[in-house]
Amino acid sequence: MGCKPIDTPMDPNVKLLPGQGEQLSNPERYRRLVGKLNYLTVTRSDISFPVSVVSQFMTSPCDSHWDAVVRILRYIKSALGKGLLFEDQGHKHITGYTDADWAGSPFDRRSTSGYCVLVGVAWRTEVWRNRSYGTCV
Repeated sequence: MGCKPIDTPMDPNVKLLPGQGEQLSNPERYRRLVGKLNYLTVTRSDISFPVSVVSQFMTSPCDSHWDAVVRILRYIKSALGKGLLFEDQGHKHITGYTDADWAGSPFDRRSTSGYCVLVGVAWRTEVWRNRSYGTCV
């Protein structure tokens, strides 16, 4: 709770690789924390991609992977009022987004793809003493 908040959940200039750095002495701590972050992605879609990246290193996490997880936590601290609000607001439309990173893994050149389908879900931004609601973009 005493950390400095940060604006982005992942450093775009850092590419995480297996065996990058020193092995963690307590990998269970890493696995538990990443598991909790994975659960949090249900209502915090803004951290879905970074959590999926750090989830790839569950078998043998290193200190660079731990640093990436800590960065996600620092981002969450800066954006505590954000999240998905599941309530009926009369939206009857379906919106879908997709993206692909062809051969983007520097380790094994595998492709990464993802998608997001929204069915009447609103993104919630809470400001002190004032709430604003809008549709997820």
